[in-house]
Amino acid sequence: MRSVKEILHDSKTIAVVGMSNKPERDSFIVARYLQSHGYRVVPVNPTYAGTEILGEKVYPSLREAAGALGAGGQQIDVVDCFRKSDDIPPVAREAIAIRARVLWMQLGVENQLAADMASCAGLDVIMDRCIKIVHASLT
Repeated sequence: MRSVKEILHDSKTIAVVGMSNKPERDSFIVARYLQSHGYRVVPVNPTYAGTEILGEKVYPSLREAAGALGAGGQQIDVVDCFRKSDDIPPVAREAIAIRARVLWMQLGVENQLAADMASCAGLDVIMDRCIKIVHASLT
């Protein structure tokens, strides 16, 4: 497994699963921070599919997001999860299917089954850590 510093250095595109369009929500705050530090943020949330958040089209699923990006020669590096811990296994399966490199579960989100699935498929796995806090501590 790569170090968190290596993951953040090597990654360019981050899908934020469960992203909200509400500026006070953690997912929005984290995504805006990531954008301001040069990452491409891809919002994934079926509730807002087809709209835009932070200037990016929102996709209903990781598969649809990956398909759209793949057409342009891009791929999703990190799947950043803002979902309940119990909702993570299907997200992990999609992350594996789209060949993401990292499954990142935000602060308070832990699912060992999902982590084991992703890890066995070759993804780096981070649980119960905020990507914004970690990134800020490294810069």
